[in-house]
Amino acid sequence: MNTINDSRKFAAVFSLATLVLAAPAFADHDARRSGVRYDYAKVISSEPVLRYVTVSTPVRECWDDVEYYTDYRYSRGTGVSTLFGALIGGVIGHQFGSGRGNDAATVAGTLIGAAVGHDAARRRAGYATVQYSRPVERCKTVMRQHREERIDGYDVVYKYKGQRYSTRMPYDPGRELRVRVDVRPAG
Repeated sequence: MNTINDSRKFAAVFSLATLVLAAPAFADHDARRSGVRYDYAKVISSEPVLRYVTVSTPVRECWDDVEYYTDYRYSRGTGVSTLFGALIGGVIGHQFGSGRGNDAATVAGTLIGAAVGHDAARRRAGYATVQYSRPVERCKTVMRQHREERIDGYDVVYKYKGQRYSTRMPYDPGRELRVRVDVRPAG
């Protein structure tokens, strides 16, 4: 069964190759029958047709800058005021109650005194502000424009059998230009 598939594939490839190779011969025979033939004409001049366009290109521009920032901190000295408030609050709290109540009043007085001492120190001293600076690189993208010259084609002047002709072509043909000669009855 494998041999049958291989022979079918070979026949298909052979048929396709025959058609591809025979197509130009049929086209050439058809062109001869209709009176079409090709020849070469001498190129007299070939001038590029220019067009100017504006092109925008993104460009990244960077520069060094200085960034300033402020750091807010509590002033120093709040620890001493907090400790002093806790000590006074503990002494006052110890004056109240007896037994276990006395211990609880002492602890409560110490905590309240510490909080009052800390708040008083913060209000008195406030915040300390320290300003710093650091170098930073800043960048932005800008569009740069420039003009470019583009070739839209070539104006070609050529000579064939003593006659001058002109045409516009998408490429420079060089010294010779292949031309199609179509001969038909004038009837």
